[in-house]
Amino acid sequence: MSTLVQRTLSGAVYVAVIVGSLLVCHSVFFVLFICLMTILGIREFINMTGRDRWLTAISALTGALLVLSVALPIYPTYSTVWDWSDSAFYLTVTASTLVIPLLILSCFVALLAELFRKAENPMKNWGRYWQSVMMISVPFTCMAMMSILFPNYLLALFVSIWVNDTGAYLVGMATSHLPGGNHKMFVRVSPKKSWEGLAGGLLFNLLAGYVFYRVGWIDRLWMALVFVMLASVFGTLGDLMESLLKRTVGIKDSGRFMPGHGGVLDRFDSMLLAAPVIMLILILTNY
Repeated sequence: MSTLVQRTLSGAVYVAVIVGSLLVCHSVFFVLFICLMTILGIREFINMTGRDRWLTAISALTGALLVLSVALPIYPTYSTVWDWSDSAFYLTVTASTLVIPLLILSCFVALLAELFRKAENPMKNWGRYWQSVMMISVPFTCMAMMSILFPNYLLALFVSIWVNDTGAYLVGMATSHLPGGNHKMFVRVSPKKSWEGLAGGLLFNLLAGYVFYRVGWIDRLWMALVFVMLASVFGTLGDLMESLLKRTVGIKDSGRFMPGHGGVLDRFDSMLLAAPVIMLILILTNY
């Protein structure tokens, strides 16, 4: 099977899972999917920075618990998938009271374990642990929250990222053939990204923002346009941040999660900054 066919098929499955879990199914499926992606993403990160089974296990556990500790408490209030007057309500509340202490316990265990592991550089292990939580778990937790509180905005964010990547690629390729080429953004991090590509992605996204407004995903036009501009800027910065990580450790792809596309972090790199920023703004403007 050719690389192009692999990319097309795996990309189609990826989009179908995202869109299907948000539109056809319910956010509960998306939260479970995000838990899995958090575990795999942290595994990729630890492997990139130096294989360590214990650190992978405790970091992945913390990441999954963080997602659940935030998602479970808000489900009874905002979810309509169950009748919350029955035992499902008490099951969710009970799970919440168990998950949060486990999250705190996992943090203490990760820190105290270095006393007994006798690693050459425990500070580095602590740093990798907290970086995996902040860089991967927090953005994925924000996506889980958005799937419950603002599902339309989350779907719009994913579409914005995809539109921005497509627009940036097309305009970047077109301007690269001009006399003198185009103007590169960060050559040492991502040699192919250009300012012209950024502008092209932003232009495509402004059109997408108008579509979001027309289909009712975002109820005000100015909000839709601001939304897609933030998605373009912070999506691109997240992509560059992950590219810097890969270039620092000397690898091309973070993993092999999607044939032809790379790992989980390669697929969600644009969400690493975009999701927390958008989630923060939505909370501040809605509450």
